[in-house]
Amino acid sequence: MAETLREVFGEAAVAARVAELGREISAHYAAVGAADGDVVMVGVLKGALPFMADLLRALDFCPTLDFVRVASYGAGTSPGALKFLMDLETDIAGRHVLVVEDIVDTGRSLAYLLGMLQERSPASLKVCSLLDKAYRRVVDVAVDFVGFEAPPVFLVGYGMDVGERLRRLRGVYELVQ
Repeated sequence: MAETLREVFGEAAVAARVAELGREISAHYAAVGAADGDVVMVGVLKGALPFMADLLRALDFCPTLDFVRVASYGAGTSPGALKFLMDLETDIAGRHVLVVEDIVDTGRSLAYLLGMLQERSPASLKVCSLLDKAYRRVVDVAVDFVGFEAPPVFLVGYGMDVGERLRRLRGVYELVQ
């Protein structure tokens, strides 16, 4: 199936912003006195994987890595039922947790995830998302570190997909329907 794509954030812009986020996040955790191992970086699969890998390389410290999987889109382009598919393996009690998302849209899945993580008594809980669609929020959630404000279009690439396709793209694109 041939999709029509329009570049929104090119590869160079994404790489530059990820490097900036790495500096911001490193400075934040240095300011709170967090050392290697005090921070658990939690990637929300599957979409956050490329962003998380690049962000990890941009940090000045070495966090513990773990993953969760929360799905809300399925094969389409509209949010559907929320499903929690995979839990953490790491004990986060007393540790700083940085949740890494590809995109925050309505906030429903992120709010659910943050509530679940907060019950595990982390020292702190922060969110970093490559893209933020704050104008679409139906649940009030804060994103502490934002790569880009996202336009009101369906986005693919750099981990984001439609029906498991287009994740491999190095930039972020609008899927023109």
